[in-house]
Amino acid sequence: MRDVAITRWAATLFLLLSSWHVGADSSFSYAVQIVATLETNPPSITLTWLQDIYGAKTYTIYRKSKEATNWGPAILTLDGSVTNYTDTSVQVGMTYEYQIVKAATLGYSGFGYIYTGIAAPLIEDRGTLILVVATNSAIGLSSELAQLQADLTGDGWYVICEDVSSNDTPQYVRSLITNDYYADPVNVDAVFLFGHVPILESGYLNYDGHYTRAMPADTYYGEMNDDWPIPKNPTNGPSYIPSDVALEVGRVDMFNMIGQGAATPWPSEQELLRNYLIKDHQWRCHQIPVQRQALMGDRRGTIDGTLAMAASGYRNFTPFVGLNNPVVGTNNIIDANIQDNAPVPQRWISMLESANYLWAFGDGGGELNGCTYLGTNGEYNEVLSTDIVGGDAQAVFVMLFGSYLGNWDGTDDLLRSVLATPTMGLACMMVGEPHWFVHHMGLGETIGYGARLSMNNEKLYQSASNAFMRAVYIGLMGDPTLRQDPICPISGLSAIPGTNGVTLSWTGSCDPVLGYNVYRASSPTGLFARLNGSLITSTNYLDPGVSPNTFTYMIRAVRLETTPSGSYFNASEGVFETVTVPPQPLLISVGISVQPGGLELIWNSVPGTTYEVLSSGCLSYPIWSNVSGTIEATDLMTTWSQTIGVSNAQGFYQVVSP
Repeated sequence: MRDVAITRWAATLFLLLSSWHVGADSSFSYAVQIVATLETNPPSITLTWLQDIYGAKTYTIYRKSKEATNWGPAILTLDGSVTNYTDTSVQVGMTYEYQIVKAATLGYSGFGYIYTGIAAPLIEDRGTLILVVATNSAIGLSSELAQLQADLTGDGWYVICEDVSSNDTPQYVRSLITNDYYADPVNVDAVFLFGHVPILESGYLNYDGHYTRAMPADTYYGEMNDDWPIPKNPTNGPSYIPSDVALEVGRVDMFNMIGQGAATPWPSEQELLRNYLIKDHQWRCHQIPVQRQALMGDRRGTIDGTLAMAASGYRNFTPFVGLNNPVVGTNNIIDANIQDNAPVPQRWISMLESANYLWAFGDGGGELNGCTYLGTNGEYNEVLSTDIVGGDAQAVFVMLFGSYLGNWDGTDDLLRSVLATPTMGLACMMVGEPHWFVHHMGLGETIGYGARLSMNNEKLYQSASNAFMRAVYIGLMGDPTLRQDPICPISGLSAIPGTNGVTLSWTGSCDPVLGYNVYRASSPTGLFARLNGSLITSTNYLDPGVSPNTFTYMIRAVRLETTPSGSYFNASEGVFETVTVPPQPLLISVGISVQPGGLELIWNSVPGTTYEVLSSGCLSYPIWSNVSGTIEATDLMTTWSQTIGVSNAQGFYQVVSP
């Protein structure tokens, strides 16, 4: 069943607004679209936003720290004609989060958020991630999974691996996660579900007006308070998360993605998973070029004047890609044409096939594997999952909304089809009921951080309407550790032990960077400690005075990243090299004492090491002979004595360890 009435209403609304912006709807009015510009001396942050085309009475500005759980009193309220604010009470190296609330002339409210800072500090330690792998889905992927674990380690995560089966119960899987969490609750921060990890369906919800049903609930794997009641029938579990989700949760699952009706058969589950891991690695290493722009396809519009699902796109995307400015010709957020009779090249899916985007948003009348007026199929111009995969939709991060899309565990599900694209799709989420808030990614946070924030949100972050807040079905399809601004890592790392320590050398990043950080650990899995104080600007480093042992070194390139959100120190993926430092040869110091009838030699020794005493009658043309046999040291000092006859005028001795 499709939301025909809704989409036809949206088309009518579009005709009323088409004189303003082709293909656009007024959902943007329910967002305040913000960017930040910076000054360092003296420090200041200027927030700039788009004016409401229908008029605004006031803009009220709030500020808080990232960790604060309330906004406190407003900084100030500005007249509705003002579109910027400069905050001079800021410091270099600090971060700030702002909320701007718009009171519109027509009576509605709009909300905007930005996380910003000037040269925000580098995040080196991201905590512990639990990687849960459904091994029956991941047969033959050992090398790709090893690369994923190395990539996670190289981005500052300590990884715990848990193998499960798709036939296990969700309760069993959760018990593994909770055991790991309670062993280290301070540091365990994320869980990555890879493969067909068992899915819990919970609750009794009707978010789309069709019928009440249980919904897939990966929030179950992030809630660590043991407040989630599981009755005999799990589908009778809670509809809303009973307590805050503690872990960032994301899932990559290609089960039952078979491509029904696809022009070209889809790869197998294992091959789709393999390809996702390849894309994941390529993205982290800055091997997927993408324009810093976003695509909007807003068919549903404002519905009853408040829902405005697309506000999640306009509000989040602006701090990532910047403001549109027709005066200077920048068009960073592009609207697809969602009219009934839109030309094919202007449709959402066509635009995703012909250009690439960092972010994309699309909504319409939904079904499990499709969404109306975003594509070219049938009476309602649907986009289908087969179009997403077959056309290789080119967006890295995607937001969607439509009926049934919350049931992402269905065959050829539309959300998961984004992950199945050949070259680019890495994350997808259903937004709008409730709205999502991922703006922290503009300053280097993970997408999982925004997912957890959106799962737990109740009143802190707002939209004109935010129905179904804390619903159990809020979920992220994709790797929760992904970040938005990758850097090309170093290459050619070598580590050579020597008498002065271990000499490291490498080929620098192919991106412009400020320098490099060097880390060392006793194991390739970490934990890594940074060795240098300030950034190293050369491509070599000496680690002096290293004790004999096996070590793993890691090098990360660092640059000052500047985005429409602000600036922050950003690090590349780490590159590793393991080296064994052998024991250094012991310098043997020999003492000799002459005693009646003989002599005694004494030298420093290593217990368990063997030594020999060699003797020669002259030094001009010495012929050394073993006069002691093999001596095994039992202490830190070893002695050997020899009786010398009266006729021995002179003799020369040396102690060696063969």
